[in-house]
Amino acid sequence: MRTVAMILAGGRGSRLSVLANKRAKPAVPFAGKYRIIDFPLSNCVNSGITTVGVVTQYRPRSLQDHIRNGAPWDLDRMNGGVWMLQPYQGRLESDWYEGTADAIYQNMDFVRNTRSDLVVIAGGDHIYKMDYSILAAFHQEKQADVTIATLKVSLEEATRFGVVQTDSNYRAVKFEEKPKQPKGTLASMGIYVFNYDTLVKVLNEDAKDPNSSRDFGKDVIPKMLADNYRVFAFPYADYWVYVGTIQSYWEAHMDLLADQPPLDLLDREWIIHTRSEERPPVNIRTGATVNHSLITDGCVVEGSVEYSVLSPGVRVGRGAVVRYSIIMGDATI
Repeated sequence: MRTVAMILAGGRGSRLSVLANKRAKPAVPFAGKYRIIDFPLSNCVNSGITTVGVVTQYRPRSLQDHIRNGAPWDLDRMNGGVWMLQPYQGRLESDWYEGTADAIYQNMDFVRNTRSDLVVIAGGDHIYKMDYSILAAFHQEKQADVTIATLKVSLEEATRFGVVQTDSNYRAVKFEEKPKQPKGTLASMGIYVFNYDTLVKVLNEDAKDPNSSRDFGKDVIPKMLADNYRVFAFPYADYWVYVGTIQSYWEAHMDLLADQPPLDLLDREWIIHTRSEERPPVNIRTGATVNHSLITDGCVVEGSVEYSVLSPGVRVGRGAVVRYSIIMGDATI
């Protein structure tokens, strides 16, 4: 079946402090050479999805400069490819996006023109590898109207997510957005597969509701359950992290530095593509020590680096010690 992916990449990322002051959150650097948006984009092409809409809003130029025509992801195509979808103000039915559902609703003309049967909707600020074709196959097998990708979390973490309760066949029976007292630990990852016709219908209904906040988790999914749509939860058990805070951003980097990292960036079967500038090779000089670290092109190390990530062009001088740190591009220590 023909599938289009819509990546929601308009987030401001205020909790990432200075990292997102001048760029959209999905454009924030990650793991030295990448940007956060590289992960969902790479998931699309590795899953065989070659028509991708990137829905932007806050400081979109940071994403435009990075993605451009989509060549690093093999998305510079005559048919399909990657499209940057920005909000605009016009005479009719156009304005700044109110919520995640509204962002898709205002771009349904793009979705319609792709003539797709299925629509994958994913956030642009998550670090993970997922084969969306497996998610789509599960969706079709269950004859679902919408399928929500879900992950088991702790009871304490569940208060930050939409929590799904299911029957033995993975059909959702209840959905609660960010409950104060969660009754389960199956959390929505903010990744959905919709049948195209279903998506058109539920978004049109949501747009007519004056009490809706135009959000999938708060409004659309609970309303679909109330109206007895076939809502299913896809169980995902691999690595996934939402990098919404400085702490989670740091922890995700530290995960990469383990001898057996939960997210393998060396996997040639699932390459994370990116646009990166040309830099000379890393230069590790006499007397330098490097352990459990990721060192990106253009770095010069004369001191000591342990459990750290050095972005392109970083210089660590003789006698300097860098531990448990993420150093941004062209910094000198």
